[in-house]
Amino acid sequence: MSLPDPQLADLITAIHQTPRMVVLEFAGAGAQALAWLHSIGGSSRTILEAVDHYAAASLIEAVGFSPERFTSAEVARGLATRAYIRAGQLAPEGTPVAGIGCTATIATDRLKWGDHRCCVTACDERGLATVSLTLTKGARTRQQEEELVSLLIVRAVASTCGLENLPPLPLLPGEQLREAFQPTDLLVRLLAGDMAWVAVLPDGREVVGETWPGLALLSGAFNPLHDGHRLLARVAGDLLGQEVYFELPLINADKAPISPQEARRRTAQFAGYAPVILTRLPLFSQKAQIFPHSVFILGVDTVERLVQPRFYHNSPAEMLASFQTIRAAGCRFLVAGRVRDGRFITLKDVPLPESVRDLFDEIPEDRFRVDISSTQLRERGRAAER
Repeated sequence: MSLPDPQLADLITAIHQTPRMVVLEFAGAGAQALAWLHSIGGSSRTILEAVDHYAAASLIEAVGFSPERFTSAEVARGLATRAYIRAGQLAPEGTPVAGIGCTATIATDRLKWGDHRCCVTACDERGLATVSLTLTKGARTRQQEEELVSLLIVRAVASTCGLENLPPLPLLPGEQLREAFQPTDLLVRLLAGDMAWVAVLPDGREVVGETWPGLALLSGAFNPLHDGHRLLARVAGDLLGQEVYFELPLINADKAPISPQEARRRTAQFAGYAPVILTRLPLFSQKAQIFPHSVFILGVDTVERLVQPRFYHNSPAEMLASFQTIRAAGCRFLVAGRVRDGRFITLKDVPLPESVRDLFDEIPEDRFRVDISSTQLRERGRAAER
């Protein structure tokens, strides 16, 4: 492992003294950057995780598509975005984070017909800053090319930390660094933990904020959005005398997190129809603090999960404390029944603790009953495709 020169060592020391924490994702080159960052004490204050996507299948899985060119700004941005979201999941709450994505093709032990090049992107709450470089082929050893790519990565980390006086790049005549910037997508910032919610209006406009009181929120996975959801929103809106907003939690207490691509697909279902609020709030006690004095509209099957201590670290006391948080925020629940095994299950079939029963109201069966679920619709769709 080559050690960083004094100027680079000073820069890495300065990086470790900032609060920014990062996830690195690289393909083709860049491992030296990680070694340099770890070679200076304090790297645990900076590095959250690093992933080397060396196999093509690994890189495709990471960015979510099969690129025409693996070494491209598009792929670097995809890796950086994924790394940024991951950093938000790993870092302590309130910590500034960044994701660094690098993809490169450099000298190897066989003849390469194409250019030697690299793309490095830094993604943080401000945007995605990408640098691209085509190297003069045959002018450097593999190790020298690796070190140049790694220097670009360390410079990208330093930039997200707000540091200046970056080490110069040892570029050769005719080599030119190309730079590009684009603002960070609000959905990506949401997934990274920069905000609690993003509302997407029917016309596509996006709204953000801190709290939003007094809503009627119909929470669900909406995979897919179907007529049952629409009918429930209409009936609940009539009963409550207000517009119903759909809520799509990207993090769920008992399901895998939703990816950015999947979140966009599901959000598109509401275009021209209704507002949808995307959140990273898996618990209703969390929703209550962001949306105080609101009514949460849900199915009876969700209520059954709400009163299971296993979702509260198997602690009945923690479960009751969660409901107390909901009560203190002035929130309550409006519950729709559901058919199960040929029988219509209602709120009366759920063993609610007496101390929380007053938080729940029920939609009468004669106002709302739908005998099909999203799961059944997905199964029908898969059967039709066969």
